[in-house]
Amino acid sequence: MTEEQAEELFAGMNEVIRAGEEMRRLRAEMIQQFAAAGWTQDRLARLAGMSQPAVSKQLTRPRAGEAADVSLDQHDTPWLEGRLWGLAEEIAGTLGGAAACARLTHALALGRKRFTPQNVDALRRLVEEDLRTHRAELAPRHQETYDRVARALDTMPPPAREAGGGPGGPAARRTLARQVQRVRLQGR
Repeated sequence: MTEEQAEELFAGMNEVIRAGEEMRRLRAEMIQQFAAAGWTQDRLARLAGMSQPAVSKQLTRPRAGEAADVSLDQHDTPWLEGRLWGLAEEIAGTLGGAAACARLTHALALGRKRFTPQNVDALRRLVEEDLRTHRAELAPRHQETYDRVARALDTMPPPAREAGGGPGGPAARRTLARQVQRVRLQGR
């Protein structure tokens, strides 16, 4: 193995470790938010795959910042990219192999592709193609969601593009937005 290959291997591992740490922080914030909404510790433990004492510990730990905001109406770049990603996954799930966005969506989910401006633009084009060519097979909410996300990405002022927008790093915010968007599109 060359030094460059080893460097790339360690860089990939470090990114996975950072993402894991961000997701643990995000999980703790979500537990606090759901507990504040009246969910029991037993229910949260079952849903999070944790023990009840571990959930209790999360709730007694002092908050480092604000709780995560799970409303879709957020306009920082990672959140909007996550919404686009969730929409693309829902389209790919609905259309199966016929979805133009399926390959890129899958590559993003596996970490084979990163959320670069070029890949986000490519995903937008593929989602637009799917919405145009498969209009009859997709629910109107898919087009409505795309219109909102695209408009927000297009009209975002430059400082907001760089802003983190809330708790968790960009990868954690993308993942949370992706999950929230998918749940909303599925009507749950």
